[in-house]
Amino acid sequence: MLHLRVIAPPDQSPAVADLLAAEPGVTHLVVLPGVARQPKGDLIQCDVVRESADRVLDGLQRIGVDASGGIAAADVELTISTAADRAAEKAPGSGADAVVWDEIAAKTGEQTELSATYLVLIIVATMIAGIGVLLDQPILIVGAMVVGPEFGPLAALCVALLRRRLRVIRRSVQALTVGFLAAMAATVLSTWALTAAGLVNKEMLLAERPLTDFIWRPDALSWVVGLLAGVAGMLSLTSKKSGSLVGVLISVTTVPAAANVAVASAYGVWDEAAGSALQLVINLCAIVVAGLLTLAVQQLWWWNLARRSHRPAAG
Repeated sequence: MLHLRVIAPPDQSPAVADLLAAEPGVTHLVVLPGVARQPKGDLIQCDVVRESADRVLDGLQRIGVDASGGIAAADVELTISTAADRAAEKAPGSGADAVVWDEIAAKTGEQTELSATYLVLIIVATMIAGIGVLLDQPILIVGAMVVGPEFGPLAALCVALLRRRLRVIRRSVQALTVGFLAAMAATVLSTWALTAAGLVNKEMLLAERPLTDFIWRPDALSWVVGLLAGVAGMLSLTSKKSGSLVGVLISVTTVPAAANVAVASAYGVWDEAAGSALQLVINLCAIVVAGLLTLAVQQLWWWNLARRSHRPAAG
């Protein structure tokens, strides 16, 4: 369930209150006339089940509250209310499966910023993976996968492609491109520095590495794993099952593949660098395709569910 806080000017307040009152998934509706100061207007609060949240938010934006007032939503962790139980029963679908598109867009949009923290995380993750490649240590590879922040821009790219947000698409592609290029360049330099210090050498890369050689030898299963991880990752974001997202991060070899490209390039082993680059491209493309298809199926499912319940679908 979400708690909505709406500030509406007096001329829009009745329409907002009527919209919320007519929605079966809304309960605990409160209207406080004239209490808002910035911007000026009425404060309207309510709780809405997640199954109805997208439709309610879409209706509020059609009224124009987002331009003349404001809309805020927050998760309600605990609700003890018979009225809330009735609202959940009346709303179509399951709250665990509900997709709130504005929430997903806001959440993933934050991940497209090319910030210093993002760059440091992806550089550190790639450098850790580079050492893991040379030592043939899966533990370091897994650690690098968890540290890597690249799934955020990938998820944002999927949402932006579905909703045709060109600005977010550009920012996501920029974050991925600049992030991986900076990470690989830093890993090349760190590999040279570690080699000069006598801590690693080219023979470690050329030696048999049975535990990590899958990173630069892509095959059909690379596509399968990438597609499955894309589906699981998008579901973890849309259904708030964030615990499964860690498993997704550990499943896909994006950062390790970039690290192997950098280490192999540092030593001039171009066939291995090419194989790793192909692995990276396969995983990135598979995640985006699977994530986009998952979102499209979810959108179609909820559209059909809303149509069967004789109410207009959002989005």
